Amino acid sequence: MNMEQKLRRDRCMGDNLKRLRQARGLSQEKLCAELQRRGCDIGRTTYAKYESGELNIRVSVLMELKRIYSCEYDEFFAGLE
Repeated sequence: MNMEQKLRRDRCMGDNLKRLRQARGLSQEKLCAELQRRGCDIGRTTYAKYESGELNIRVSVLMELKRIYSCEYDEFFAGLE
């Protein structure tokens, strides 16, 4: 019996993460530095994987991004219906 399972891709908010970051004129490096300053231990490589859809974003990071961007959670999920 083959125990390997294919993982189905879930909806990806990566495009929205990138759009919000770029709208604020932030590089991934600067954003990650701000997240680290606020207590989210995240590096640029990990954040790049959030934007590309390779990793699911942690709720704690999403909460901090909401504060940084002064936006509503809906903006992270725009177009994913």
